[in-house]
Amino acid sequence: MSPEQPDLARRLAGQIASGGPISVAHYIGEANQHYYANRDPLGADGDFTTAPEISQMFGELVGLALADIWMRSGRRPDPAYVELGPGRGTLASDAIRAMARAALAPHLHLVETSPTLRERQRALLPHVAHHDTIDSLPETGPLLVVANEFFDALPVRQCIRVGDEWRERVVVSREVEGRFIPVPGYRRIESGLPPLAVEAPEGAIIESPIVGAGIAYALAHRIARQGGAAIIIDYGYEGPALGDTLQAVKAHQFADPFADPGEADLTIHVDFTVLGNMARQAGLRVHGPVGQGAFLRQLGIDARAEQLANTAPARAAEVETARHRLTDEAEMGILFKAMAWTHPDWADPAGFGA
Repeated sequence: MSPEQPDLARRLAGQIASGGPISVAHYIGEANQHYYANRDPLGADGDFTTAPEISQMFGELVGLALADIWMRSGRRPDPAYVELGPGRGTLASDAIRAMARAALAPHLHLVETSPTLRERQRALLPHVAHHDTIDSLPETGPLLVVANEFFDALPVRQCIRVGDEWRERVVVSREVEGRFIPVPGYRRIESGLPPLAVEAPEGAIIESPIVGAGIAYALAHRIARQGGAAIIIDYGYEGPALGDTLQAVKAHQFADPFADPGEADLTIHVDFTVLGNMARQAGLRVHGPVGQGAFLRQLGIDARAEQLANTAPARAAEVETARHRLTDEAEMGILFKAMAWTHPDWADPAGFGA
């Protein structure tokens, strides 16, 4: 690597030079850890915008959905609001404000590793408790969990069809070009592939969300022990499926995932079937996935948008644009999906009806 390469690129090139190719999962993990460590990537001046930043309606409705489950499940004492990957804290702020209308004032716990984003969250939510992982979350009282665009940023293992074999996809570096290249590795994958792998064509890719599945499984077991519910919203699909979904976004434009590691947001499409299976294995009930548009409409986004527009007529066009972006099929309405998990003794969540 040339001396002009960023520190992370030089470090990854050094790892490859000394130990051989690294897995795509390792590459994603290293790149995103570096990316999120010292920046606020959100908003017009950042790289991407999430649903809570588009409109207060999103966080309000998610908060009210959790409050509704809590009320209809007996108002269990000492609840905790838990959010994974909370960004600037916007969703949590809107959700907590909406929960207060239902006389719900949960303890606030955010799972966040970025020092920069922790500062933003603390400024907005002074009484927040931060956690590096879910392991240190409260062990008593029900958990009301939100994960919005969290699982899409976690590493996945990619397997690629080469002849009659499946191999793990790995990353190598080219010294002359100063860039990274994904290639089939030497390691043959013998097990753990879905049935559709048998008839898959040459070059097909299957993604395995090993990290996300582990977090989902552990979180589901916490809810099974303590009570509560989780709402997961992300862009994704119901697997298993073939395809390479790894993408990079920088300055609101798609970029090469293997150029300038740590300088763009790397994401994958979430396999909701895997997340649901992890929850079922822990004994939880699974609801959805449904499209984000259908979910928000069932929670009452149309009525809330009308209320906001009537309260502030000067913002009516802005409110309608936000509602459209969050729910329309051509925007976030279908690609983004919502899933809920509930303890078997808790009520069914709103937003997932026919």
